[in-house]
Amino acid sequence: MDSPRGRIYQMVQVDEGRLALGDSFVTHIDRCLGCLNCQTACPSGVPYGSLLERARSQIEQNYPRPWLGRKVREHFYAQVLPSFRTLGRHAKLVRFYQRSGLQGLARGSGVLKLLGITDLDALSPRISSDFSFRHLGEVFPAEGVRRGRVALLIGCVSSVAFADLNRATVRVLTKNGIEVHIPKAQSCCGALHLHAGYLDMARALARRNIDAMLSPEFDAVVTNAAGCGSVMKEYAALLEHDAEYADRAMQFVAKVRDISEYLNQVGLIEPARKSKARVSYQDPCHLAHAQGIRKAPRELLKFVGLELVESPRSDSCCGSAGVYNIVQNELSMKILDEKMGNIAMVQPEVIATANVGCALQLAAGVKRKGLNARVAHVVELLDEAY
Repeated sequence: MDSPRGRIYQMVQVDEGRLALGDSFVTHIDRCLGCLNCQTACPSGVPYGSLLERARSQIEQNYPRPWLGRKVREHFYAQVLPSFRTLGRHAKLVRFYQRSGLQGLARGSGVLKLLGITDLDALSPRISSDFSFRHLGEVFPAEGVRRGRVALLIGCVSSVAFADLNRATVRVLTKNGIEVHIPKAQSCCGALHLHAGYLDMARALARRNIDAMLSPEFDAVVTNAAGCGSVMKEYAALLEHDAEYADRAMQFVAKVRDISEYLNQVGLIEPARKSKARVSYQDPCHLAHAQGIRKAPRELLKFVGLELVESPRSDSCCGSAGVYNIVQNELSMKILDEKMGNIAMVQPEVIATANVGCALQLAAGVKRKGLNARVAHVVELLDEAY
């Protein structure tokens, strides 16, 4: 019942009223990574991802989760992620915990181990000193002859935990002759909401981003997070029955590009120096399976001189999968350990990926496995070359 076919069978039974939407069904649906590896493998083209999203929506509407868990979920999805201001306040509290010595005290005292959250603590991102929100509304001019103009999605979690990556993205784009706009009215992309079953919230965020970033002046809407790009390319399907937004959503989807996809299309300029590190690229599920983008990141890495070494099953899931590593931590760690075993076979100096969630998970895997390697986003490696 935890196989794709088993889950689809249960969805059909629930839909036809032959199976209760109860604990067993919810457990099997919650355990799914949503990695879409099965969708890639399916010879019949079954849209498993869409089925999973609709099943989770039914669960959120009809299944009574425990009171505390429900309230935490509602606060996180309805209050924190959609509001940069609220997200910033929460992030500052986490940053205080991390830098005041409280986190070190909690780790050293054994409290985290006693509470059984050592693995969760290891997965927590280091909150940035300077959030990306302050750049909302800014324009960064292209260096040299302008070759393009893009709108950049800064993301929600990325803005508070990966602000340096956002800055590196701007530098790489402008270095390659691209004018970068960071539209002021943009918001969270809605990926986490969609994967958790909050379809109406995801639709509301889609409308906000379409209003903020759909403009004839932009050649593309660019993101450096595979999960964000994946859901933004689903806006047309999300809003297909919305009379006001259906056509605009299709226009928006036509402009959405992952940063590696966009840079590979426009072509990189020669870097200042060639890099020589031994790199193993790990495909984010929502780039390889959801968007079908595999070659572009690898070609960019090779262009700047990096030695690319392929590990076994480089497109298998790392276990991050949005918030899966938090809500299904034990399973996530088993998946991660298998992933790191495959990476260890090729002994890379750098483990590259193209998604912030994957980067966090792989960094935790490096520590668990004791590997002598660092984890970096593809854009960070390009930025270093320039």
